[in-house]
Amino acid sequence: MRDAISAPDAEGKPRRTTRRFPLFTRDTARPEGGGRAAPGDAPAPARQWPILTVLSAVALGLLLTALDLFRVGTILIGAALVAGAVMRWMLPSVGMLAVRSRFTDMVTYSVLGGAIVVLALMAQPGPWLEIPFLDDTLHFTVR
Repeated sequence: MRDAISAPDAEGKPRRTTRRFPLFTRDTARPEGGGRAAPGDAPAPARQWPILTVLSAVALGLLLTALDLFRVGTILIGAALVAGAVMRWMLPSVGMLAVRSRFTDMVTYSVLGGAIVVLALMAQPGPWLEIPFLDDTLHFTVR
């Protein structure tokens, strides 16, 4: 049995009208905001400045962590992800920082960045942030 066909597409080939997904995906839609962040005649690094900004801040955070400034380095990593969420929200084109839809990228970057910052603030020894109900939760589950 052959698939039903309909009017030809832009190239003149008949299209399938079935609602089943094709076996092979030939292309994907670019995420909204996935265009270049700078004009096309700009050099390659300048076109992708949002992702390079986030990656540079993460690299600096990893360097600080390696140099025994754990808390400051991990806070910088989390802040870089939150900055990526802000850039994804405010800028119309963010280049390779756009992975999925704007909403999904913003939620993913902000939740992961926020979690990293909170965990860095709670790290032992000498946490900068103490959440009282977590100690009670551990008392009843682990101790």
